[in-house]
Amino acid sequence: MPSVTPRFASALNACVPTARAGEFSPLVLGPLSVWPPVVLAPMAGVTNYPFRTLCRRFGAGLYVSEMITARGFLEGNQMTHLLASSHPEERPRSVQVYGSEPDVMGEMVRRLAAEGVHHIDMNFGCPAPKITRHGGGSAIPVKPRLMARLVRAAVRGAGRVPVTVKVRKGIDDGLLTYLDAGRVAEEEGAAAIGLHARTAAQLYAGDADWSAIGELKAAVRIPVLGNGDVWECWDALRMLRATGCDGVIVGRGCLRRPWLFAELAAVFDGREPGPQPRLGEIVAIMRDHAERLVAFFGPLRGIRHMRKWCLWYTSGFRGAAQLRTELLRIDAIEEMLRILDRLDPEEPFPLDALRRSRSKDGHRQEVRLPHGYLASRDDDSPPPPVRDEPGWETALSGG
Repeated sequence: MPSVTPRFASALNACVPTARAGEFSPLVLGPLSVWPPVVLAPMAGVTNYPFRTLCRRFGAGLYVSEMITARGFLEGNQMTHLLASSHPEERPRSVQVYGSEPDVMGEMVRRLAAEGVHHIDMNFGCPAPKITRHGGGSAIPVKPRLMARLVRAAVRGAGRVPVTVKVRKGIDDGLLTYLDAGRVAEEEGAAAIGLHARTAAQLYAGDADWSAIGELKAAVRIPVLGNGDVWECWDALRMLRATGCDGVIVGRGCLRRPWLFAELAAVFDGREPGPQPRLGEIVAIMRDHAERLVAFFGPLRGIRHMRKWCLWYTSGFRGAAQLRTELLRIDAIEEMLRILDRLDPEEPFPLDALRRSRSKDGHRQEVRLPHGYLASRDDDSPPPPVRDEPGWETALSGG
């Protein structure tokens, strides 16, 4: 008998079966049909065109851009337009948008639809203090009527292009908003709702509450996408089976493993995934990634983007910690490769790195809201626009 390669999985997923034929359906968003039902989470500084195309190389799915601000887009901000840009081969083209003024949101979405965007996702989940203290991000679902105006404006502006929304459970355990948000999304014509199953106060700490995803699925008729703690392909199957949701959103789990999308494609098709790449193969992926970043952003900005990726890709490999300082200072792809050449290309991927987070710890926060914000939850007035505050654009993380 041929030998069976042991499954490369955490103990949590050692015995999870692959999908049975017909067990799951494609994710349907208006005219789009997505198989496997997998979505790349929008993440600031991460899900730019180079990374989206790298992930797409490994497997099919819906790959969402990092968050694009409505005002920046309409006012012609050069970087905002670059991050919203694409190429004809990127199909479907998906853009996440952020804004708190219905008229501005509607006009931005109208222009994106006219450009040929195939899917719009709305950010209602960002927990960053710079955002929530002005009534934006995860603070917006606290006011369902305001959220309704924003979704309504986007849906009207989009025409036939499907619009989805992404939220968190709420502000904290004492102020949960996700069920109201689901009702609003459904009533205003959203094609689906994605739920990051943590509160804004949790940030990325603790375990995601998958039971909330199941509760939302039971409460609405539109598709529900679950987000939180999908580190391995097997987690996606467990989430769908446990919650009944229609698809999964993959965030931090793919940051050092873009080949996770190949594994997801395999298990949804009923196949065991292939072996993990060894370090030498990962270095080749890093080179590909760096070349894509440089081609998109230019030599200087592109290689600066790559510095953080060097740490994520190599974390857990023997000797990599001693190279961190050098990798954070690279100015060229060739320099990156010379540094990485000091590691063992035959070293296997470390099992204990499968569920390791990127640059996030167990930190929680007290969510900052505008003064008196909770006293007027029925108010549908948009918060005043914020201009020129340092860190505003980069704080928007997609939630």
